[in-house]
Amino acid sequence: MRETVEMRVLLKFVLDCDPDAAWRALQSPTAFREVAMPWIDVLPESGTLPTVWGTEEHRVRVRALGAVTVGTQAIRLNAIGSREPGVRILRDSGGGTSGLLAAIPHLDHRMAIAPDPAGPDADGRVRTLYRDKLEVHAGIVTPIAWYTLWAFWQWRGLQLRRLAPTWAYDPPPPEAPVDAPPIDSEHPETTEDPR
Repeated sequence: MRETVEMRVLLKFVLDCDPDAAWRALQSPTAFREVAMPWIDVLPESGTLPTVWGTEEHRVRVRALGAVTVGTQAIRLNAIGSREPGVRILRDSGGGTSGLLAAIPHLDHRMAIAPDPAGPDADGRVRTLYRDKLEVHAGIVTPIAWYTLWAFWQWRGLQLRRLAPTWAYDPPPPEAPVDAPPIDSEHPETTEDPR
């Protein structure tokens, strides 16, 4: 019986955005690219990248440092259930399909989103507990793959934390201009003439 070598990379931290915004970002090819750049970029094998990954398989060309194509990868996302209330898990069960990435044909990448167990911050905002687990079976090249992916995952974690505050879905309402005329409370559809 042949033994397989498994590699695991774990991340756990709090993101400065609400869980719904983090959940949307995990499903966004744009956010995926922003988190990975400049080390890697993905381009569709054909057509354009979707607005949201969805559950169908997406084949992408992976470029290192924006210049060298290192292979192609299949991205296969699906939401999976959790035993913990309030936890949402997104799983990528894709893997490399050509080039250097073919050495990693199967991966199991799970990203979990939940409200921060510390509760709302001083301003009443709920932040997100983010947990990430990547398991890769790459045969004999697993130790080499582990060092490379571990380093990239640390970068990815930094980028997730840096970008999370920009993922808010609903911007706060604009402040009323300071010089706006007062609203007549008896007749709210009219305002006083400022002249």
